[in-house]
Amino acid sequence: MTAESPELPLAAAFPAADREQWQRLVEGVLRKSGASQAAGAAAEDALATDLQDEIRVQPLYTAQDAPPAAGLPGFAPFVRAARPEGTAVSGWDVRQRQHGTDPHQVNEALLADLENGVGSVWLTVGDGGIPVSGLAQALRGVYLDLAPVVLDAGAQFPAAAEELLRLYAASGVALAEAAGVLGADPLGLLARTGDDSGLADGLAAAAALAGRVAESAPGIRTVAVDALPYHEAGGSAAEELGASLATGVAYLRALTADSSGLDADAACRQLEFRYAATADQFLTIAKLRAARLLWARVAEVCGASSAGAAQRQHAVTSSVMMTRRDPWVNMLRTTVAGLSAGVGGADAVTVLPFDAALGLPDAFARRIARNTQSVLLEESHLSKVIDPAGGSWYVERLTVELARAGWAFFKEIEGAGGQAAALRSGMLGERLASTWRRRSEDLAHRREPITGVSEFPHLAEAPLEREPAPEPAGGGLPRVRRDDAFEALRARSDARSAAGGARPQAFLAALGPVAAHTARVAFAANLFQAGGFETATEQVTAESVAAAFAASGARIACVCSSDAVYAEQAAEVAAALKAAGAVRVYLAGKPGERGAEFVAAGVDTFVFAGCDAAGVLSSALDVTEVAA
Repeated sequence: MTAESPELPLAAAFPAADREQWQRLVEGVLRKSGASQAAGAAAEDALATDLQDEIRVQPLYTAQDAPPAAGLPGFAPFVRAARPEGTAVSGWDVRQRQHGTDPHQVNEALLADLENGVGSVWLTVGDGGIPVSGLAQALRGVYLDLAPVVLDAGAQFPAAAEELLRLYAASGVALAEAAGVLGADPLGLLARTGDDSGLADGLAAAAALAGRVAESAPGIRTVAVDALPYHEAGGSAAEELGASLATGVAYLRALTADSSGLDADAACRQLEFRYAATADQFLTIAKLRAARLLWARVAEVCGASSAGAAQRQHAVTSSVMMTRRDPWVNMLRTTVAGLSAGVGGADAVTVLPFDAALGLPDAFARRIARNTQSVLLEESHLSKVIDPAGGSWYVERLTVELARAGWAFFKEIEGAGGQAAALRSGMLGERLASTWRRRSEDLAHRREPITGVSEFPHLAEAPLEREPAPEPAGGGLPRVRRDDAFEALRARSDARSAAGGARPQAFLAALGPVAAHTARVAFAANLFQAGGFETATEQVTAESVAAAFAASGARIACVCSSDAVYAEQAAEVAAALKAAGAVRVYLAGKPGERGAEFVAAGVDTFVFAGCDAAGVLSSALDVTEVAA
């Protein structure tokens, strides 16, 4: 902009560009990198990313990719927010989970939380939590008219709910002023335990309880539609959505039966939906928006009014993504997940403490968890914008595609007889297990890397010790973690270290100048350390490698350098390592044209980006254990 033309818009200073020009630039980059010779739309497609649920993310979205308008915040189909003001008035509800068994310790922890930014408390009661009789002690000193209480009581929810209602009356809090969730979730209990003997009674108890509180306690919801069991069993985002819809429909049927006396609107107001928030930022945002879209459609079909179709959401940072090794990185994961939940429009958000995978979180971890949300709310002002992701062509398209995939899975469950039948028959469990097997392949091959575990591990870090957490209910759907395969490898290394005083060793034979071998030495060190191997690197030649290998004390070796150096030295070095007693020789890089020659010289395995890292490392531990 100049003095001569003060009205000149900034965009006018740049030449116009179209999609074809951008594609030509992409073509050039792909050719130079050797990644692809594709042209035009094919070059663009080469940069696309495949997600679960057969969703393909394109590298560029324009107005032509935008789906139909998502409506306005607070109006059907509620994609943009369940309320017109979103969370802009008071922010979302910061909800902290209390998972101990001692009512006195739980009371101390939750009072500290409430005094330092937490808005509501989430209590595990009964099996794995405080006893129902300890609920009064756990809530001692809590202003029940100000702090909503959310119960997770499993099979004991009728007794726990009655005790909480008694505490409201004893403290002088009118039910009309109370808020919270009584936590009835018999289908979630079936998913967790595999025991359906109490399902019919649980549904009847939930319906009866909802009928009692619907009019007298408008701020209390009776039923939690918990989708976490399906996420924690390895399900995809669409499978989590489909299972939650099927569960919600089953509860609507129970709540609108003659015994409860509730109509569709009142029944919808008795439900709170719980979803996982992961460190995949845009997928989490889209999932929460899609969940509101889908539920609005379900509620409409079930006869609810537009006002009654708004879904109440509680987002919890994913336990599947939490790691036991290098748990400090969990702070980064939960920060992204918490941000995503807020941007996605969740009404309440729970950020798990970074040490939650190790046992009962300590005071510092709990403080970090709640302060993560305080920073997002009070310093970043994230809640002050209604639907911050709205209008993004990518997010809007991803929301619609995820909704379609979730709806398709919902129809599969309903076609199998509904949520209870799908759980009983094993159909749901088998589908989730199949999804997890495919994802496990990506994890094993490090196509989905885990920082601090499968990438950039820190072997020397002292482990954190925590008081063991109560054992969760078992017998139903499994609980998986992303780090399971690599955690098993590291545990084997720990056992070797404890038994013999040293971890297994991997010798890295660096060939040629530093510039030639640095990249593959770094790759190999990262790979073997992910399996618990200490690595020793030496710059060697065919003449010196045997002595260097013997001095290292290792039983396996990996040759590292450039392809050009391999052509000159790899075969001789591999043969020398075998002669020196290496029980397995690896070469960093793909076999290429000379792979057969290298194998004949003594190379047993080629390791490269995308190889089965977990399988390679497990085999390496096997051979070193035998050698030892």
